[in-house]
Amino acid sequence: MEHILHPGRGRNTLIAVDTMVAASVAGQFATFPNLAPWYEGLAMPSFNPPNGLFGPVWTTLYILMAIAVWRILQMNPATPGRRAALIAFFLQLALNAAWSWMFFAAHSPVLGLINIFPQLGVILASIILFFRLDRLAALCLVPLAAWVSFASLLNVAIWRLNG
Repeated sequence: MEHILHPGRGRNTLIAVDTMVAASVAGQFATFPNLAPWYEGLAMPSFNPPNGLFGPVWTTLYILMAIAVWRILQMNPATPGRRAALIAFFLQLALNAAWSWMFFAAHSPVLGLINIFPQLGVILASIILFFRLDRLAALCLVPLAAWVSFASLLNVAIWRLNG
């Protein structure tokens, strides 16, 4: 973790991009094999978006997250609050990737719920901590908070409909 919190300035872009790609790929490994027949067989709420929307939304969110964390990584490692902001950010990213394994791979909307509410809390903490350091970085995370809020409602509805 120390190499992520205090990287050389030339590695910041690689860290920002590579961690987003790793989280995305980890989630995809859990998600794609479980779309059919498991996910497609679930009862869905009326507000469930079409499956084709998830890819573009998540691609955009990962790009925004990469920009946000890159801006924080660019700061002097001694900047007060930087370390806490990065820890919160990478924790929410780990929870993000774990959600796919809990929901899709484990075929468990309830495990998804156990993850998604703390994940949303850590996203909100990341926004607050980033805001103290760089307002644009914090603003890049707002769409993530909005989407995960929506995903939380969707997760609850799927759980309720499928018991």
